[in-house]
Amino acid sequence: MSTAKKNEVREPLIHLSKRTTVDPVRAWAIRIAAIVLGLIVCGLVAFLLIEKLNDHPERIGDFYTAFIKGSFSTSRKFWKFLKNIAILLCVSLALTPAFRMRFWNIGGEGQTLTGVLGAIAVDFYLGGKVPEWLLLILMFFAAILAGAVWGVIPALFKARWGTNETLFTLMMNYVATFLVSYFLVVWVPSGSSSLGKLKHGKLPSLGNDYLLIILIVLALAGILYVYLNYTKHGYEINVVGESVRTAQYVGINEKKVIIRTMILSGALCGLAGYLIGAGLDQTITTESAGGQGFTGIMVAWLGKFNPLAMILTAGLIQLLNQGAAQISQDFDVSGAFPNVIIGIILFFIIGSEFFINYEIHFRGHHSHAEAGKEAVK
Repeated sequence: MSTAKKNEVREPLIHLSKRTTVDPVRAWAIRIAAIVLGLIVCGLVAFLLIEKLNDHPERIGDFYTAFIKGSFSTSRKFWKFLKNIAILLCVSLALTPAFRMRFWNIGGEGQTLTGVLGAIAVDFYLGGKVPEWLLLILMFFAAILAGAVWGVIPALFKARWGTNETLFTLMMNYVATFLVSYFLVVWVPSGSSSLGKLKHGKLPSLGNDYLLIILIVLALAGILYVYLNYTKHGYEINVVGESVRTAQYVGINEKKVIIRTMILSGALCGLAGYLIGAGLDQTITTESAGGQGFTGIMVAWLGKFNPLAMILTAGLIQLLNQGAAQISQDFDVSGAFPNVIIGIILFFIIGSEFFINYEIHFRGHHSHAEAGKEAVK
């Protein structure tokens, strides 16, 4: 065997390369194809797990129409759909400035929960003692302040000592849960830990109880889009996210930007908490945030941290949630089945991002393509 053959490097069967440019039309076509494929797989899984479909295969159409029926079959479901989008979108928007800066704020759940706590604490101690309009204003500022404080703590540690923000913000979620548990014990001496619905501190209704919440969040999406793309602060966030060294070179104080951005992120989570506490629940439990802080990460990532695109991704997530719940109701399956359906579709959506950003080459194909390019040159 010759020395040349011994030193020859064998080309791998499969080779991955990152795409230098991504055609938006092609990217959306891949995402839509992924959703369709996910729905097909969901149908196959449904045949295996749902007894009613095994007995009546012709009802597969009912299975798919349940995704629409869950959100649009009645006026009540439609308003619930819009309300759920608004709360999820608000939390997602709150996380976006930090994510744009590559500060991985996983603490949206805790920051939202402390926002609810701040609003309900004011309501608990001052409800009925001050005018309703003043009570709502005080609840608003308490929620914003509580969320901002919960957000700035990990930012200070990151800026001063370089701590890992992912773990820090994640742990703060659990601290927030224990803090709420403590106040429930203080406020409810009976030991039931159930505060009950408070009589005061309810946001006014504009024809529908949810309309004001929806309008506030839509306005926030527009304002945040302008802030991130057309202001000096937004520019600094983007530069720090791209490269800390570049930010330092052009004279941006990255520590100041980190702290300022996390104050904003936490404050917006506090706003979501205010909308939950004053606009919806008028009470608090350890589950008041409802997992929105974690789901919001998915919404922000799927929307590429674009506040306007996130309106669509939040709508998609809620359409899946309510559709899966409708399937559970119509076909009398266990409460865990909706999570299976949602998980399958999200798996395909997330997987599609791989094919959008990376190109697969097989042995021989890549070398032939390169040879063709050289021949053209």
